[in-house]
Amino acid sequence: MYRLLKLFLFRLDPEKAHYLTMWVFMALLKVPGVKALFKALFQVNHSRMVRTVAGMKFSNPIGLAAGFDKNGLFLNAMATLGFSHIEVGTITPRAQPGNPKPRLFRLIKSRALINRMGFNNDGVEVLAKRLEGKRPDGLIVGANIGKNKDTPNEEAVNDYLKCFLRLYDLVDYFTVNVSSPNTPGLRSLQEKEPLTRLLTSLQAKNQNGKPVFLKIAPDLTREQLDEIIEIIIDTQLTGVIATNTTITREGLKESKEFVESCGAGGLSGAPVLQMSVSVVRYLKEKSNNRFVVIGVGGIEDYASAKQHLDAGADLIQVYSGFIYTGPGLVKGILKGLIKS
Repeated sequence: MYRLLKLFLFRLDPEKAHYLTMWVFMALLKVPGVKALFKALFQVNHSRMVRTVAGMKFSNPIGLAAGFDKNGLFLNAMATLGFSHIEVGTITPRAQPGNPKPRLFRLIKSRALINRMGFNNDGVEVLAKRLEGKRPDGLIVGANIGKNKDTPNEEAVNDYLKCFLRLYDLVDYFTVNVSSPNTPGLRSLQEKEPLTRLLTSLQAKNQNGKPVFLKIAPDLTREQLDEIIEIIIDTQLTGVIATNTTITREGLKESKEFVESCGAGGLSGAPVLQMSVSVVRYLKEKSNNRFVVIGVGGIEDYASAKQHLDAGADLIQVYSGFIYTGPGLVKGILKGLIKS
């Protein structure tokens, strides 16, 4: 069924297709009996899949990565597809439109996406109001936080703190995003001094010990990863989400001319798998498993999910793979894990 639907959706602009699909999906779920049908079709409940990570109980290890539900609109809908956790955002203190359109591109042969969304979101206050509503039972919700585009890096800490404090009582964990390539200068916050200052400031306000993760780029050198490990341990952060999108364009099946026509932006999907897995493995081995690592990047089936888990990932998250594989992705991965 999804293969046929994808033929239609992939003829549309990717961003328009995303919202059209979700509005239709949410409308369907309001029809009596449809929500129960989706749960029966796509959810897998098995005691072997339950994970307790950072004090949080996950019904299974698979979550929906940040970027899919930037504004907390789709929590109830996506929970019917079996995700144990959903990360909303990236959210900023003030609403912002993001970068000019078009800003999302499909690389179908490579099963990949290029995006330069630019933290488009409704702002932290609107998200907070939505999160005050009822959420699906058992669903873990995280907030991915960032800075506004026009906020200088010297003042970035204030933006992160505003989001952190406003959402503190409304989410189960936080992810600090300093690794998107689509906000000018943001990735420089991954450098040791500004990153240490940012994370120390957040932890100083983290009175109840809420889990806090750092999302990093797959393009970091081993020396930079060593610094990340040191910072995570020194600031007593919960762990790392590895990884965000990459600025590289290696291993793509599309023509060089087509890829160049997409312009700047972060690459996600199947081509990022080995980069992300290698970062997960390095962080776990070099740190002697001293913190949590959530694997993200190139997960589109059981085999790719298992690579992340075998590398040491405590949990995994999907986004681009979900676009290409469809609503059965979580169930397919879980069935493989149960059998293995």
